Amino acid sequence: MEFRVLKYFLVVAREENITKAAALLHITQPTLSRQLMQLEEELGVKLFHRSRHSIILTEDGMLLKRRAQEMILLSDKTVRELSHKEDMLSGEIAIGCGETKSMVFLSEQIRDFQQKYPLVQFSIHSAIADDIKERIEKGILDMGLLAEPVDISKYEFARMPYKEQWGILTRRDSELALKKHIRPEDLADVPLLMVKRDLVKNELSSWFGEYYERLHISATYNLIINAAAMVRGGVGTALCFDLGIKYHDDLCFVPLMPVLETGSVLVWKKNQAMNKISAHFIQTIKNAI
Repeated sequence: MEFRVLKYFLVVAREENITKAAALLHITQPTLSRQLMQLEEELGVKLFHRSRHSIILTEDGMLLKRRAQEMILLSDKTVRELSHKEDMLSGEIAIGCGETKSMVFLSEQIRDFQQKYPLVQFSIHSAIADDIKERIEKGILDMGLLAEPVDISKYEFARMPYKEQWGILTRRDSELALKKHIRPEDLADVPLLMVKRDLVKNELSSWFGEYYERLHISATYNLIINAAAMVRGGVGTALCFDLGIKYHDDLCFVPLMPVLETGSVLVWKKNQAMNKISAHFIQTIKNAI
């Protein structure tokens, strides 16, 4: 497979129309159609459902779309890394970040690093831990900021100086909003929004103790912004970190008691050659800590 043809494929997948895609790519429609048919023959699968007015991805086509996007990203990243100037650090550092207060510390380090090396650009990918680790394994991300608990056996890591405090995000008109602290018994039989990760659920179950069996999980979530919208909509109260930000005027954060805190780590792959700028940035983080 040629990267050029994969890029053609992605444009067609996005536009769902051969004529529009050909115009955007500045090639003729017959040429584009022939390239797509040759790609299907090479792979031995049907990539599109074709009709008179549109062209839609098959299941195999959707799989290729995901893989093609990853390959193009990795290719572009490699080109940027190899095109740096010798006399000054330049290029891109790709970091995956979970929702954590340690992003404040990381942002400060990024700011200081860019002041010293203005040709370095940072690409931030916000996601949950599993997605970040998968992208690190594929080489799409150089490193990841992950909230514990997390399996870091495959990674080198630097522990962040901030701790994440657990609590609830609830509506201001809720009885829970009147409390200074939230105890396990306060959440028994209350509709709750719970994080998806099993390792985190295990940690929370220890905090709840005997009341864990009485929890009413109305929904699970990955990103707190979506959870905040559900809290506003009356779906339930969200168990989450205090990220130090204001979501909406009609919501408030109340900390747990006994206090439950979680650490976070910046991770990167063990025993792997790292590009110069990423290695330099990691050393900067270690020095700051």
